[in-house]
Amino acid sequence: MSPTLRAMGDLGQDTAVERVDEARFRAKLSAEWEIWGPMGGYLASTALRAVAATTPFARPASFFCHYLGVAAFDTVDITVTELRGARTAAAHRVEVSQDGRRILEGTAWSIGDVMGLEHDLAEAPRLPGPDELKSIPELLAGAGVEGKPPFPFWNNLDSKPIDFRVDWPPPAPLPPVWQEWCRFKPTATFADPWVDACRSVVLIDVQSWPAASRQHVTGPPEFYAPSLDLYVAFHDPQPHSEWLLCDGYAPVARHGLMGWTGRLWSVEGRMVASGGGQLLCRRLPQPPA
Repeated sequence: MSPTLRAMGDLGQDTAVERVDEARFRAKLSAEWEIWGPMGGYLASTALRAVAATTPFARPASFFCHYLGVAAFDTVDITVTELRGARTAAAHRVEVSQDGRRILEGTAWSIGDVMGLEHDLAEAPRLPGPDELKSIPELLAGAGVEGKPPFPFWNNLDSKPIDFRVDWPPPAPLPPVWQEWCRFKPTATFADPWVDACRSVVLIDVQSWPAASRQHVTGPPEFYAPSLDLYVAFHDPQPHSEWLLCDGYAPVARHGLMGWTGRLWSVEGRMVASGGGQLLCRRLPQPPA
């Protein structure tokens, strides 16, 4: 089916890569993942899938990337280079380009079966679970308001926010925190650990602007802020947990940069992944005075 005719994207299908040779791959970016262009975590997920097809190890440990350009919704070229190979871990560089233009450059660690020290003192926020909350369409319908997602990306998720406001903009700045239960659709979970990790890449990345912008929502929008970079640490995969709690925090915005951190929790309160990055403010065109 043509991407322009689909109601939503499928994470597993839309991040798939095609091998060209031993180190090179291709991927076709779907317009169903648009936020100011291809959503960053979605683009990064195609890079992660190319690493998965290269490494001998079964699961990712971490991923980091710089966003170097905005891609068109077309084919991208992906090159993977091994930086270090060891008995239980490997590091790879991954580069995404389009028509000879660099779009993303990243690195990823992957690991095999490793025994080591263990502890888990992570405390999930004490918040209502997804079964206790209404979805955004249900909340809007209950308030008698018609609405649609601001970008096609949001059609790919069932979303149940912790803090939802029908009246927008609010009268005062909000805390720079964004907490929302999210579930991918039409496919919610994935048995492949690398595709499952793409859930974390997308949901860690998407926490940035919703958290950072909440301090600046009382007046006409002057800026938007695309991501400069993204780091994701994969802690405790929970592929059985359809719902994942996004827990983003952006306490500082200075000198044109907005810093943020994100955590991802399973329904049982396990920390699935964490990460963060920086946003770079860009001024929006303003109407004539």
